[in-house]
Amino acid sequence: MSRAEEATVGNKRFPKRPAQGGGSSVGKLNRLRRTGLLVTFILGALSAVPPLSMDMYLPALPDVTRTLGSSATMGQLTLTACLTGMALGQLVVGPMSDRWGRRRPLLIGLLVYVVASVSCAVAPNVELLICSRLLQGLAGAAGIVIARAVVRDLYDGLEMARFFSTLLLISSLAPVIAPILGGQVLRFTAWRGVFLVLAVIGVALTALVWRRLPETLPAERRRGGGVLGALFTMRGLVADRVFGGYVMVNGFAYGALFSYIAASPFVIQEIYGASPQTFSLLYGLNSLGMMVVGRINGKLLVGRVRLDKALGVGLGVIACAGTVLLLITGGAFGHAGTVPVACCLFVMISALGLVLPNTSALALMRTPHAAGSASALVGVSCFATGAVATLLVGIAGKGTAVPMAAVQTGSALGAIVSLLVMCRPWENRPQEQPAKQPADRR
Repeated sequence: MSRAEEATVGNKRFPKRPAQGGGSSVGKLNRLRRTGLLVTFILGALSAVPPLSMDMYLPALPDVTRTLGSSATMGQLTLTACLTGMALGQLVVGPMSDRWGRRRPLLIGLLVYVVASVSCAVAPNVELLICSRLLQGLAGAAGIVIARAVVRDLYDGLEMARFFSTLLLISSLAPVIAPILGGQVLRFTAWRGVFLVLAVIGVALTALVWRRLPETLPAERRRGGGVLGALFTMRGLVADRVFGGYVMVNGFAYGALFSYIAASPFVIQEIYGASPQTFSLLYGLNSLGMMVVGRINGKLLVGRVRLDKALGVGLGVIACAGTVLLLITGGAFGHAGTVPVACCLFVMISALGLVLPNTSALALMRTPHAAGSASALVGVSCFATGAVATLLVGIAGKGTAVPMAAVQTGSALGAIVSLLVMCRPWENRPQEQPAKQPADRR
């Protein structure tokens, strides 16, 4: 096939179809390449749906428990339900996007997200709020899993790692802005107003995707086989030891992140007496640190330092910061104030800027044949471990910060063990080597 018969997007080539006017698949892909900045913004916004869904809500979490007459544990279950929904939703949406393309499942997910956000806003009790948050998570999963799959459609190798760092930069703005925005919303309305703002954001994203994000998976590259075919594909992916190792590393890293997300409102506000606005500023500063480190990773380290090495350094920093935090909160250094705890959290969350983009890139490099299913498994590792982490930190209630520090330290150590035992970075294999493609059962 000659170059004249091919269309190029990023560094990927797709066969050119017969000309069908401006609405053809090739025409849309070429426009996608020419408007890369807009597409980057859209994918970053889709990746920001999960942090928006949780972080805007965090300053209101103590108020929710008081208003609905529930315990802190029940309040944290609203986070757990959202995380569980995002984990389960990706198992459905990922294979759907491999079979039917990226746009249709994404648009359906965004519309359901809007409905679920409105349901959260009008929930009369904590039980209905938990159910609505579960639905919100199921629908919100479409944004993050399909954003990663689109990146895999368009890029490969180190370019994909750089793009994931750029996505982290954009999506990290959500944790910076969301708690501050949530705190400001609470100054003018009750916690229900936060969910109405999320519904408006969902409407805006739906319109933007409808008008500006074309299909990136051509029909000839889609996979058939229905549910059984999707399960067979996922089984082949999980059977790959290295891919499975990176999925576990990713999951443990998110376990550290979500234990912080679930426990920090109570730790900072209830234990240390900070206001919702002060908590929002501290939370935003930590997210800013992660964003800056992610930018350094994408601009300075990718292409100069092996991705595995940068990943290992990030995990080591998280483990050290978690250990120090565990000693502080456990009383090893006497009574600790807000400053040392905030410093440990800042170092830990900032180091995730080295871990999250490189782990996603290393996992998806091995799966060019099933980007949606692979993205789903990566996403499930994020939110499944996140859901477990929020449960663990909620068991001891809101009177101590030790469970948060213990879960964070344990998650970092689990990630390091997974990297060394399963990924074995010292084997010096080509980092772009794909996993063996399973047979396509149509």
